[in-house]
Amino acid sequence: MNLVTRQPFASKTQMEAVFKGQAATALRLRSSTANERIAKIRKLRDAVIAHSEAWYIAAYADFKKPPGEVDLGEILPICVEANDAIRNLKKWMKPQRVWPTLLTAGTRSHVQYMPRGRCLIIGPFNYPVNLTLGPLISAIAAGNTAILKPSELTPHLSALIAKVIREVFTEDEVAIFMGEADVAQALQEFPFDHIFFTGSPAIGKHVMAAAAKNLASVTLELGGKSPTIVDASANIELAASNTMWAKFTNSGQTCIAPDYVYVHESVKEKWVACCRKELIKAYGSTLTEQQNSPHLAHMVNARHTTRVKVLLDEAQALGARTLIGGGFDQASCFIQPTLLDQMPKEARIMHEEIFGPLLPVIGYTEIDEVIAEINAGPKPLALYIYSKNSALIDKVLTQTASGGACVNHALMQFMHGNLPFGGVNNSGIGNAHGHYGFKAFSHERGVVQTQFSLAATLFKAGGVQPVIRRMIKSAFKIL
Repeated sequence: MNLVTRQPFASKTQMEAVFKGQAATALRLRSSTANERIAKIRKLRDAVIAHSEAWYIAAYADFKKPPGEVDLGEILPICVEANDAIRNLKKWMKPQRVWPTLLTAGTRSHVQYMPRGRCLIIGPFNYPVNLTLGPLISAIAAGNTAILKPSELTPHLSALIAKVIREVFTEDEVAIFMGEADVAQALQEFPFDHIFFTGSPAIGKHVMAAAAKNLASVTLELGGKSPTIVDASANIELAASNTMWAKFTNSGQTCIAPDYVYVHESVKEKWVACCRKELIKAYGSTLTEQQNSPHLAHMVNARHTTRVKVLLDEAQALGARTLIGGGFDQASCFIQPTLLDQMPKEARIMHEEIFGPLLPVIGYTEIDEVIAEINAGPKPLALYIYSKNSALIDKVLTQTASGGACVNHALMQFMHGNLPFGGVNNSGIGNAHGHYGFKAFSHERGVVQTQFSLAATLFKAGGVQPVIRRMIKSAFKIL
């Protein structure tokens, strides 16, 4: 099944025409009802489900992603996001009453959730369905129009996303443009009201700079080097099983995957043995078995395969020891799930986000040293702790910063629809998912209706009278 059609990409003039064509729709959608928005979300959800078999075929064609990972990492999150909006949108849209302050006594106030307007959503290659259509659901829930730019690195999945979008929406509501990075760059020149980008911190900086030219608001879902800590008190089997799943799902091409692991020296040998057992059970023991495993995705393309292999080769040349894996096949864009020990601090693998199936393992004895090393780098998107020591858990959570965190599990902070999902500084700006995604695509407008208030007696032409000034001064510490 070939979903990729060889059609010429749209010109900048064509893209601009669509962008301008969405202006009238964006104005109309300001007064759209919850039922109207819900109907669109339900139609999109149903279309995603109806194309389930096609998603499997497209994902395998792009990077041999297993059907189970497509279900868990692509289709399920879209359904969860859609169902959450369908159930709760009327409540989210309802103006939120705000009690007056002493100064504004006698007024009535509320927060009104207004659509931002015309939105641009730039999707990544690693989970293209989830991370392109998920933000779209939030944008629709908030009453916006949208233009999508899916990743060019997954042509089959992106083509299927385009097919679904064109089946469900008219171009004045939701449009989609295919193409290379220059298409995304051209779109960013238009004065969108909001840009939602998922990708690397390096590209995120360019997106933010482009948005600044039009003073557009942004949500940046980025990444970074997310650490894992395995304490001496941890359930070692659980820590190994969870970490192997979280790291090697999608061949490590997950923004919240563990990027390196601190393991207490007293349990390190046992933890590595458990990891080896888990990997053999899941994918086989040899390079050939793992390469042909129906449960293990490959790298997205030859360029990214080479990039990760260079990180591995450099680390090994500088003295890193391979504990597990290390095999490689360029022709099929495959790198074995690999654990590395004795990591030299100057190796690039310790400073760059890996985004591949390599996992440095670092032994430790003092948690304070671990905390200091984590804090020495940019704030990560995720942090994972395996421990039964509540004091240690509290210490790590209090003394470090990250977009999200999990205790005795991994990746679940993304799956929890009632939590905000997002980074901090280098790992992202703003939040997504559920109510937080709705608010990301909304402007929270403060509205005051004055009936009688103390403030009304103060704000009059002719200046503030002496008696009123004395009252104000006496109230500085009260109001």
